[in-house]
Amino acid sequence: MSQIQQALTQYFGFNELRGGQSQVIEAILAGHSAAAIFPTGSGKSLCYQLPAVLLPNLTLVISPLLALMKDQLEFLHSKGIAAASLDSTQDRETSNRIMQQVRSGEIKVLMISVERLKNERFRQFISQVPISMLVVDEAHCISEWGHNFRPDYLKLPFYCQSLQIPQVLLLTATATPAVIEDMSNKFNIAKDNITITGFYRPNLDLNVLPCEEEDKPQALVDLLCSTPDLPTIVYVTLQHTAAQVAQYLQRHGMNALAYHAGLDSDLRQHIQQQFMSGEVPCIVATIAFGMGIDKSDIRRVVHFDLPKSIENYSQEIGRAGRDGEKSYCTVLANTSGINVLENFVYGDTPDTCSFKHVLQSIYDDQSQSGLWEVMLTRLSRDSNIRQLPLKTLLVYLELQGIIQAKYSYYADYRFKHIVSEADILARFPQHGAHAERHQFIQAIFSCSKIAKTWRSVDFDALWMGYQAERSRVVAALDYFHEQGLIELESKQITDVYQVLGADHPETQRDNTEVANELSALFKQKEHGDLNRIQTLINLFESPSCLSSKLAGYFLDHDVPNACGHCSVCRGKVAVLPKPYLDDVPLANIDQWVAPFKAAFEGSPHQQEMQLTSEAITRFLCGISTPLSNKLKASKMEGVGKLEQYPFAQVQQWVEQLG
Repeated sequence: MSQIQQALTQYFGFNELRGGQSQVIEAILAGHSAAAIFPTGSGKSLCYQLPAVLLPNLTLVISPLLALMKDQLEFLHSKGIAAASLDSTQDRETSNRIMQQVRSGEIKVLMISVERLKNERFRQFISQVPISMLVVDEAHCISEWGHNFRPDYLKLPFYCQSLQIPQVLLLTATATPAVIEDMSNKFNIAKDNITITGFYRPNLDLNVLPCEEEDKPQALVDLLCSTPDLPTIVYVTLQHTAAQVAQYLQRHGMNALAYHAGLDSDLRQHIQQQFMSGEVPCIVATIAFGMGIDKSDIRRVVHFDLPKSIENYSQEIGRAGRDGEKSYCTVLANTSGINVLENFVYGDTPDTCSFKHVLQSIYDDQSQSGLWEVMLTRLSRDSNIRQLPLKTLLVYLELQGIIQAKYSYYADYRFKHIVSEADILARFPQHGAHAERHQFIQAIFSCSKIAKTWRSVDFDALWMGYQAERSRVVAALDYFHEQGLIELESKQITDVYQVLGADHPETQRDNTEVANELSALFKQKEHGDLNRIQTLINLFESPSCLSSKLAGYFLDHDVPNACGHCSVCRGKVAVLPKPYLDDVPLANIDQWVAPFKAAFEGSPHQQEMQLTSEAITRFLCGISTPLSNKLKASKMEGVGKLEQYPFAQVQQWVEQLG
């Protein structure tokens, strides 16, 4: 009996491997890096789990979601395999115990999120542990051209090299040819070691139902109400749509609940459990719902709104019929939703002046030792860059050798002066009734470490040196903040970076040059994301078999030309309704934009930023940004007035205004 067969039987109780698994496992055990592109539910995890028990050292697994980690750990423990995870829910004692077990070689598989590698202390610890293999789950996240790009994944090849990990296994269910090429190039994986198994699912019935926007609620009711008890997921784009559609279904007698990221986490968990148990058959959800959901008998997936891309569509319909039984996947489709999808993309492309602001902040706000401390929320607000693209930007700056992640910490309270320390103290005389209060305030300042502008309060030092109660310190800080004497921030995570070349300012690159390079990178990504939306529309309006077209997109050509179970094969080629949009008089646009411009001109933002045509267009298209939030744009008449119009058309009108 071969080594693989023996481990398969002994640990996992299986007699044989599924298609593609043996190819991947043999490549890994022969010492090669490999990639497994298998559809959801077809046994990707075994491709690392089996080699992990045979390889001499630790297998380090990068997983994007806590729920996925927990499921896989339970499975490994049930097979008697020593596995653990390090995650944010654990206390220090648990983390230390696991790290000790890893150090001593007791643990064979360690699962972490990619963010943990940003912590210098963890990198120091893991660099002393011999590692046989790095496994990257949901590996498409590493590609800027992928549909779920996660910026921290970009640094994995660098970590792999610096930690001297000899081989890598990439796992994903959704990767296009461009993403496969990008992933394999980043990790130097030979073509022969990339295994792609069939994508085609013969039990899924695919249906594109052309539908005017106002008719969609009734079309959904017609679709669901004849069989209301079938386990169903209805996908929508926006949180408020989830609530509205769930209420509409409830009014029509259906047992349906909304699920989205805006709900309390305990409530989300409860709703998920009700769906898993069958107590609630229908969930109306944003894409926050689904990752880590392992319910095999989901009979229907309905897209009330257009999915974001073909990759998202395939992932979402892939949750139906995992038990192999017939399941139905329907899209209620028109093109009026395209602008909403495109606006998500445009909202994530920062202006060039925003890049310059971040670069200036790095060089202006670093400490004498070249450390740059940053709160993502504040930098997002000040630079007018949403948080996800801001994270991407910081990773690009790391890859360009401008900064390097050191560690993160929770700054309980930080403040910066609006009026000086001396002016605040002067309000509380040193003698008489205010003497004690003066000393107390002086103690707060003495125990607040100062960087260039922000001060962090050391509560321990205040207690040890002055017996100052935390509650009293917080009350004083809140009072100063209310009086406009300081700006106060609390309970925010602070990321600390080393500014590279801080000792040699003359080697620092010109901010304008770097900002232009970054702008070009983000524009390229924007172009790719917009193309993905058009490709999705082309699929839904395709005159040829949907199943065949979808499988071909993911390089699976072993599919019948006509599946017999899609709307095209039933003779219904979809032509999606297109909204009719009137021209808008420039005078109207000028009137809507005027309050936004006036608010900007009256704000401190004007000193360091410029109001670009893109920023004004985002306002008119209803795209929320840190700047529009700061200017309280949601209360202005013009916000979102042109959200049904293409971004490029609105920007053209804005530029005509001058």
